[in-house]
Amino acid sequence: MHLEILTPDKTIFSGQIKSVTVPGTKDPFTVLENHASIISTLDKGDLGLETASGVFMLYVIGEGMIEANQNKIMVLAEEITPKEL
Repeated sequence: MHLEILTPDKTIFSGQIKSVTVPGTKDPFTVLENHASIISTLDKGDLGLETASGVFMLYVIGEGMIEANQNKIMVLAEEITPKEL
């Protein structure tokens, strides 16, 4: 799967991943390969991902949205900062 994490100013992450977990408005959820198409709003919270090479990364995001379609995922948020694991 390919993930892009974007703010209005820049691209924070762009690359191949195994999974991404986001703070959905109602509950956190995880997107895996071949996930059904989805567009959802996101609350402030932690976004975690595992890269295709097995590296775990964690970010704190502000409110935003996620779109997943045909193994392409885009996360848009006003604020995104790296968080130590």
